[in-house]
Amino acid sequence: MRSPRFWKIKATDWVLILICLLYLIQYSDRVNIATAAGAIAKDLHLSNTELGFVFSAFAYPYAVVQLFGGWLGDKIGARRMLAIFGLIVATACIFTSFAGGLISLAACRFLLGVGEAPTLATATGAMARWLPVHRRGLGQGLTHACARVGSALTPPLIAMLMALWSWRVSFIVAGVVGMLWVIVWFWYYRDEPASHRGVTREELATLPSPKRSNRAVSVPVLPLLRRMLPVTVVDFCYAWTLWVFLTWLPSFFLNSYQLDLRSSALFTSGVFIAGIVGDTLGGVFSDRIYERTRDVQKARRNVIAGGMAGALVFLAPVLFVKDLTVVTVCLCCAFFCMELVIAPLWAVPMDIAPNYAGTASSFMNVGFGIAGIVSPLVFGVIIDRTGNWQLPFAISIGLLFAGIVTSFFMRPDRPFQDDPGPKAGVPVAI
Repeated sequence: MRSPRFWKIKATDWVLILICLLYLIQYSDRVNIATAAGAIAKDLHLSNTELGFVFSAFAYPYAVVQLFGGWLGDKIGARRMLAIFGLIVATACIFTSFAGGLISLAACRFLLGVGEAPTLATATGAMARWLPVHRRGLGQGLTHACARVGSALTPPLIAMLMALWSWRVSFIVAGVVGMLWVIVWFWYYRDEPASHRGVTREELATLPSPKRSNRAVSVPVLPLLRRMLPVTVVDFCYAWTLWVFLTWLPSFFLNSYQLDLRSSALFTSGVFIAGIVGDTLGGVFSDRIYERTRDVQKARRNVIAGGMAGALVFLAPVLFVKDLTVVTVCLCCAFFCMELVIAPLWAVPMDIAPNYAGTASSFMNVGFGIAGIVSPLVFGVIIDRTGNWQLPFAISIGLLFAGIVTSFFMRPDRPFQDDPGPKAGVPVAI
């Protein structure tokens, strides 16, 4: 097989582009239901609490499968892993179009959670093999920026498809796009860069040395899980607020300011566009700090804590201000600051455990899954009981502060080590 050399793009860049597209597609699949929520609730006669249950149904399997998804990706390789679970995601999207009530709709979201659960961890393991160390922050920034591109483009696209046909057609389109990505990925990607015919010697010289086979050595699961616990807590604190944005923001604009579907979708997209800039700059800032200081702790922790602090400050006015323009600007700034966090946060597992980056990433992302279970459901319950659409943001402010404190305990500058001697697989956490 000869790899394409269009515009002289390197094989390593094509792999990064494919992973960026994966993030874009799958984040679009996560948030499309938020834009269609009003039409779905009306069509299937659902309350806000029931909608919250549907939103959170995605996160139950997402949290559980995280525990072994990254480990399985390390074992069988990203090529097969992302292809298999990508097909599950595409199937779940298509099935959603046929949902007839609360249970069937929640079941489709549950299946979507199963399919997306190992994606980010497995993709992180792939990037650990295909990206030089000095590009890790930028790589994570670009991939998560593309995730926010998906989040930003989805509301107006879903609104357009609903205007032309119905909310059900929009989910069929999403499934078809996902299947096309799986075909291209499986054709082009290889688990080891050296086995890809399109990789040059110059590229290989910049890449990390090939990892030892994890098929022959057991992954030190429990010690690695303990080592990653502070990172998991930080991810939970970040993800709580992210889920509020991903699942309830269109409804927030729709109900708090009586905007129509098209207007609420545009305002939501504007907020997510701010996140795209934050994703990219977070990776750039982290890499620049590392290049200047050679201190991984400063490069990761300082950007993470600073981003959370900025989000906390800009969310506070949302609790008290009613003006639509001011609230929108504050939400844009809060989301921008919050998204500065994601690139350095996802680089931390690669710093702590490069030999087990997929497993370490999955342990971190358990926090994301747990937040996804609780956050949308709590938001829906609060709205149904109080009618106050600002109140749930107060919880986000408290958790952002907790995340800032916990970020000082992550210590990416202290790599996880495992004993290569007779008791191989038993690690020593430094």
